[in-house]
Amino acid sequence: MKIIFMGTPDFAVPSLEFLIYSSHDLLCVITQPDRVRGRGRKKMSPPVKVTALEAGIKVLQPEKVNDEEVINILNELEPDIIIVVAYGQILSENILSIPKKGCINVHASLLPKYRGAAPIQWAIINGEKETGITTMLMDKGMDTGDILLQGKVEILPGETAGSLHDKLSILGANILKQTIEQIEHGGLKPIKQDHTKATYAPMLKKTDGLIKWDKEADDIHNLVRGTNPWPGSYTFLNRRQLKIHKTEVYDSNACKGEPGQILSFEKDKGILVSCKRGVILISSVQPPGKREMNAWDYVLGYPVNIGSNFS
Repeated sequence: MKIIFMGTPDFAVPSLEFLIYSSHDLLCVITQPDRVRGRGRKKMSPPVKVTALEAGIKVLQPEKVNDEEVINILNELEPDIIIVVAYGQILSENILSIPKKGCINVHASLLPKYRGAAPIQWAIINGEKETGITTMLMDKGMDTGDILLQGKVEILPGETAGSLHDKLSILGANILKQTIEQIEHGGLKPIKQDHTKATYAPMLKKTDGLIKWDKEADDIHNLVRGTNPWPGSYTFLNRRQLKIHKTEVYDSNACKGEPGQILSFEKDKGILVSCKRGVILISSVQPPGKREMNAWDYVLGYPVNIGSNFS
């Protein structure tokens, strides 16, 4: 089949690599423009662009994919399918109507749960035990199209958004492969989503990482995992921000001290902090202007006192 691929970040690369090494005719790759990133403020190419160019695939980087010029190019290419994986722009109905067999999106949740921009993070933040990949036929709504195939993965107790991202990117390529194979053989019947069961996963903001100590220990641990590596969780001690990279639930039910109060230190492990219910162990932190460090080392080198409160 003749395929156009739209995608931008690392998450989309395994799906693109599957298409590159398949027998399908990959007409071109469309990705976001190069952007200035990082402390050095250097212009960086999206991972999808780098992968495509290394394979000799034509790359287009329109600022606005729905411009008439881009639509004309897509019409001239006459694709059978357009594959969309974390592209980053909403497609107009004009584009959705171009491919003969439709536009297929690879989405990182078990739809209709977690529609939106950050399904991986919110699944962990909300304490889900499993998530997965859905391929769907795109329509004009936000992740509302008919479901084609799904695959599930367990969310492990210590899973972070970063590690789950990597697992789901590989699963996404596998589910995409199965989807295209079944479309080729005419054996795939789309299933309507139950919109009454839809939940949403809006894009995270930096402020979403602020730890609220008047929550239960499990909820705080899930927030730390779900915002790792971005936007990251943080709290304040002595009016200074402290990033929290890793935690463990030390006790789910204990009620000791005020929420946010430092109860004690565990040698070589970290800081025990009281929550609304339960006690959490902070094991890895990052002070302002410093690198990530073991929380015990932080205790030894900074003014941290038992009885003080995080806020």
